[in-house]
Amino acid sequence: MTFELSLLATPKSVPELRHHLRALDFEVRLCMTELLTNVIDHLGEGTPVTVRVTGTDLGHTRIEVTDPDPRALPTLLAADETAESGRGLTLVDVLAQRWGVEQGADRKTVWCELAQPGRQPVTQNERAARAPKPARD
Repeated sequence: MTFELSLLATPKSVPELRHHLRALDFEVRLCMTELLTNVIDHLGEGTPVTVRVTGTDLGHTRIEVTDPDPRALPTLLAADETAESGRGLTLVDVLAQRWGVEQGADRKTVWCELAQPGRQPVTQNERAARAPKPARD
């Protein structure tokens, strides 16, 4: 499975992208649109992007959004209950097995990988259990 589309990041492009991805799982559509929305919010409307969905050798689904600004990196925020924004990357973090950023000289790609269909995503508690523990004196 491979899907690639170049478009301008605008609020109108979000539902259009969802429509292009309608045959894919809800989680794929959600993560893709959250990553696209980050471009709109942090780089501005009309930013040219390339979006990709591919399969990995491990059977995961890889979602990528490439934009032309290698300096504006995504930040995982702790949004409180009343915040009207700031939860998009948290959703990606919870749903994805892993996510990250690949920087080039004139671009960056924000990506995430989702589990195989039928496998459950890693929970926050499982992530915390895997995290290195601080040394005690």
